[in-house]
Amino acid sequence: MFKEGILDASLRFIKRFIPKRVFGVAARVYHPVLAWTGALRYGFPSQKLKVIGVTGTKGKSTVVYLTTKLLEGAGVKVAAIGSLGYKIREREWPNTLKMTMPGRWKIQKFLREAVSAGCTHVVMEVPSEGLAQGRHIGVTFDCAVWTNLHPEHIEAHGGYEQYRASKGKLFTTTQHVHIMNADDPEVHYFASFPAQKKLFFGVEGGEMRASQLDVHEDCVAFNVYGTRFEARLGGHFNVLNILAALSTASMYGVDLPTAQPIIESIAEIPGRLQWIQKEPFGVVVDYAHTPESLEAVYATLRPNAKNLIAVLGAAGGGRDTWKRPKFGALAEKYCDNIILTNEDPYDENPKRILDDVAEGISESGRTKTKRIMDRREAIAQALTDAKKGDIVIITGKGSETSIALAGGRKIPWSDADVVRSLL
Repeated sequence: MFKEGILDASLRFIKRFIPKRVFGVAARVYHPVLAWTGALRYGFPSQKLKVIGVTGTKGKSTVVYLTTKLLEGAGVKVAAIGSLGYKIREREWPNTLKMTMPGRWKIQKFLREAVSAGCTHVVMEVPSEGLAQGRHIGVTFDCAVWTNLHPEHIEAHGGYEQYRASKGKLFTTTQHVHIMNADDPEVHYFASFPAQKKLFFGVEGGEMRASQLDVHEDCVAFNVYGTRFEARLGGHFNVLNILAALSTASMYGVDLPTAQPIIESIAEIPGRLQWIQKEPFGVVVDYAHTPESLEAVYATLRPNAKNLIAVLGAAGGGRDTWKRPKFGALAEKYCDNIILTNEDPYDENPKRILDDVAEGISESGRTKTKRIMDRREAIAQALTDAKKGDIVIITGKGSETSIALAGGRKIPWSDADVVRSLL
């Protein structure tokens, strides 16, 4: 049988022997052809589903998770796909691909299985890389959700404008429902796409607007149209994530009084400001991998930490090298102790990656900085250094299940499990 894996292997082989410019032209044909053949092979399953696509720089995984819980809690038969894992009704399994959005045939197979299981709705994380590579082609979307936009994957996309345009592709796939963040400066760009229904959420503006906020590092509370939400998710960014999910669910019949107990029942989002321990010192795992998300996490934890101890690195493979010094500068600004460690080096020299991060740390800041290449040893050192009232924040991997090494190798890994074993 014709498989996507065979095509991918063939493409890698061909790529070695043809010029990059020629390969770029071929790839523009390859991506849509592969996507449409996958959709045809599985009988265009998305046409039998309400597919909700969530894009943005930050918050995609959390919004997919929350929206899924809201729909499920309201009795909807739902499936979900994203970096936190896969779900078809009661069946769940992890995403081990190191890809937020899987390949085209895998997506179509998943959608076919969702239809066979009786699902009516699918919530899908849709990153810019997936859109740029046409992995969304052949999927009939009913709703497009946009969380926010900050510089990321700029080198891969060739510039910020191209990165934004990749996100915008999701909004050209459906003219039915568009959900958008009214507080983000780029809202006008995403609002320019035509749709039958548009709903904006935010704290500063939007129809789904939060008021009377009470924000802490491990919980938030706010009002929306007279309904008070008290969630066990910390930080201002999670207010916006919850609003995005409430807005999306409202388009499918889930009203605010129904949503309230569902939101309040959610204890945590795996790998997203996830508290592993609170006493005698706190330990938090978070996926933060952009300067904006890293600063948001640090700023949320800083006010209530006697000392904030950071364990961080940066992804390799030439990915967004510009942000590495910014990571170092942010760690110096907010944290009392810094431990630089390996994250996902891929084919790049891990030492060079840490050198780049360290460039953002001043000479005085380096007195509170350690380098421990082994990630387990680095986490162990942070836990050893922590005293009562301190918070250890481990960033970069979140709920990921492996570390990516040279030559395509992966080793099993979980920051949360390592912390638990050490504690």
